Amino acid sequence: MTRVHANRAACVGSGMCVFISDKYFTLGDDPAVVEILQESVDEADRTVVEEAVDACPAGVLSLHED
Repeated sequence: MTRVHANRAACVGSGMCVFISDKYFTLGDDPAVVEILQESVDEADRTVVEEAVDACPAGVLSLHED
């Protein structure tokens, strides 16, 4: 199973992840940093989540296999 993780302390709040996949990511209100909505990545969504991980300007998102 693939899981997405975020280093919230390093997030700059650009929102690219949310723009690409709002099923998996949102930005918190205060502070405006990434929140993972769904940690387990469905196989059908893997490509779009990989795009969000790659688009993060701060590099705080990562995928891990269990």
